Amino acid sequence: METSKFNDQLLSFLQASPTPFHATASMSDELRKAGFVELFENDNWVIEEGGKYFVTRNASSLIAFTTPTLDVSQTGWRMIGAHTDSPCLKLKPNAHVERFGYHQLGVEVYGGVLLHTWLDRDLSIAGRVTFKDKAGAVTSRLVDFKKPIAVVPNLAIHMNRGVNDGFSVNPQEEILPILCGAENTFELHALLVEQLKKQHDGLDISHILDFELSLYDTQAPALVGLHEEYICSARLDNLLSCFVGLQSLIDSDCQRPSLLICTDHEEIGSLSACGANGPFLDDVLRRLSPNPEQFVQAIQRSMLVSADNAHALHPNYANKHDKLHAPGINKGAVIKVNANQRYATNSETASVYRDIAAEENYEVQCFVVRSDMACGSTIGPITSGEIGVPTIDIGLPTFGMHSIRELAGSQDAFGLYKVLVRFTQRDALISRPA
Repeated sequence: METSKFNDQLLSFLQASPTPFHATASMSDELRKAGFVELFENDNWVIEEGGKYFVTRNASSLIAFTTPTLDVSQTGWRMIGAHTDSPCLKLKPNAHVERFGYHQLGVEVYGGVLLHTWLDRDLSIAGRVTFKDKAGAVTSRLVDFKKPIAVVPNLAIHMNRGVNDGFSVNPQEEILPILCGAENTFELHALLVEQLKKQHDGLDISHILDFELSLYDTQAPALVGLHEEYICSARLDNLLSCFVGLQSLIDSDCQRPSLLICTDHEEIGSLSACGANGPFLDDVLRRLSPNPEQFVQAIQRSMLVSADNAHALHPNYANKHDKLHAPGINKGAVIKVNANQRYATNSETASVYRDIAAEENYEVQCFVVRSDMACGSTIGPITSGEIGVPTIDIGLPTFGMHSIRELAGSQDAFGLYKVLVRFTQRDALISRPA
């Protein structure tokens, strides 16, 4: 695969994945096309040697794996981890707000949103809707309006003269999207029923029971820059890593047991049934290695590459970086290190990654947060702490993390993909004394 083709597929994936539900559905479709068999957690699993499988939980988290051998106690797993969620605005249960002649939506902030970036954007709505059908069954479907149907207008500078000296956005009062004028009839459930029937032919809906809906920016992902050096898109954190991990697993030679885990709720701490701080990965691995002794052996012969975006050195804010740990865009993936275990990288896991990257002639950078600043975290320490797997935290350098529209390098993702393909094919990882 060439860089241009890889990036075209990446842009399509980003466009098709406005929510974790849609991202999981997009990845599931790609896995089916690649010959992976879908498993369901409430069924008995029959796993065959030489098989390729995937399973989802909550329709927003996914684990895919290959089984060249059924005894992983001597081989371990080559694991790649990422997360499907991104900071956004989610509709409240009673979302309809009518005031001052407008129909608006009450929203709740999900994760660490850069709120001001949501102003003056063409917004749509997507997510999961649960309803009762005419037969009485409770079921769910995904919905995506795709077109711009909402906007949060800024306040004119004439009414806020000090705005350029710094301002804050009140999420309760000032971030409510406008849908239409109050002279128009608006009922949210009726709108959802209409849209569901448009998207899903023959759907028989009695009434809406509940929903999990998010707003998103309809501007399409794009290659930008004078020489198209950059990828500009919503949700690069962390669908960029999901896509790279997915393609790496699909294109592996399936000679070593390999596993991709993409979980929801990382942006709010990962503590959920389908988050990294929940039992999803442990449940799957124990079904694949039910013997407790062999399970521990397999984990200690495994390694997890936790892939989440990294902060590139911003030329306008260079003082926000440690000068010796200031990654550049299109200069390779970043090994993330933190002495207080906000990242799970250690010298051994970093060395394995450096060795593999060198085999691909792929540059390696390093990020350490300034000693006078707080450090973010990832699924790496959580997963490592839950199951004990040796872990490295890496990420692709990014500007504007948690903005409605983020920026990454157009060369970095394809380079990481090649390294991770080689990682899935790696025979020995970390050598231990006999």
